[in-house]
Amino acid sequence: MNARTSRTVIAAALLLGLAAGPAASPALAAASPAAGPAARLPSPVGASHVGTSDAQALRAAISGLPSDDATAALVRVSGSRGVWRGSAGVHDLTSGRPADPAGRFRAGSVTKVFTAAVVLQLAGEGRIGLDRPVRHYLPDLIPATYGQVTVRQLLNHTSGLPSVDPDNGDTLEDWYEHRFDLVDPADVVRETTAHRPDFAPGTQQHYANIGYTVAGLLIERVTGDTYASQVSRRVLEPLRLVNTYFPGTDPAIRGRHNHGYQIFGTQGALRDVTVWGASDAWAAGDLISTTADLEKFTRALFGGQVVRGPLLEEMFTLPDASVREYGTGGPAAYSAGLSVMTLGGRQVWGKTGGRWGYNTAIAATRDLSRTLVYSVNSTDAKGLDMNATALDVVVAAFGAPSAG
Repeated sequence: MNARTSRTVIAAALLLGLAAGPAASPALAAASPAAGPAARLPSPVGASHVGTSDAQALRAAISGLPSDDATAALVRVSGSRGVWRGSAGVHDLTSGRPADPAGRFRAGSVTKVFTAAVVLQLAGEGRIGLDRPVRHYLPDLIPATYGQVTVRQLLNHTSGLPSVDPDNGDTLEDWYEHRFDLVDPADVVRETTAHRPDFAPGTQQHYANIGYTVAGLLIERVTGDTYASQVSRRVLEPLRLVNTYFPGTDPAIRGRHNHGYQIFGTQGALRDVTVWGASDAWAAGDLISTTADLEKFTRALFGGQVVRGPLLEEMFTLPDASVREYGTGGPAAYSAGLSVMTLGGRQVWGKTGGRWGYNTAIAATRDLSRTLVYSVNSTDAKGLDMNATALDVVVAAFGAPSAG
């Protein structure tokens, strides 16, 4: 498989969430006068205990940053074949100093894995029934039209709830102007449920944020506590994920972090988008973390330390084969919180996320023989195609996708 074919196949097949980048864009040097000196920085920086070929492939995947598709990359690989830690690119385009490998970043839809884990914990405590209608818990918020939607269907994206975009314009410039808007998740649900379902619950699968917005409200209703507090108490604190937090209404990233940039306009000018509110994503995508914390979380989750017993299998179980992807008819690929694909001849489970300036992923084989966490500071993190640097990292860590 040549490089172009491999990239096309993976971009089409990698259904682990939103991880995207530009199909083409002007050179970074043309967009920023600071990019020239920054591009001459030694890159990448890495520490390796994996085999030589693995280390070379991973190092090559993040070489050449900053580039037109990304300004920085942080990568951690571990498993039975050893560990590899690497970083490349710059902390920011103005100073051009090297990217901070311990920097925090926006994890985007990786947040959904944390949300799903807490809902499953509550199910294990008998406080939530996965097959019980969501309306049983939120009768004032979920109308009768959606009365048959179950909690499990929220988690595996088979609820039929439509995805309704907020009324904040149609262009990137519009969205930028609204970047500090505060969004009430209950209002999002009310707006959504005022529309007709996309399909009958349980019959198709449509990946979207709305199910996890409802799941966050469900957590709050059942516990009488905030969503952020419950995830912190149940997951972050027990695992000592000290650099992971929920920003709430704060649009900034606290502590050490590398800047994120987005391409604006036809000339490809880069704009710093590091400070951008995430209240619109909330329980579906507002988490801020580090590669070290996400690696620890991934190993603990897959190892049964976060969700225990039979309920953990919910995260590794796809809907019935009769359930197809909404709009395409393709096979369902999402479980409760995770997704799966075949890479290098083996099943890989994980989740990606995209917020402006940042693409993130956690991924692992079920037996933890290989795990991957990356943060790529994509210059088009919400584009239609997968970010080229992120794609190269995935192939270097696991191999190209294959059938099965």
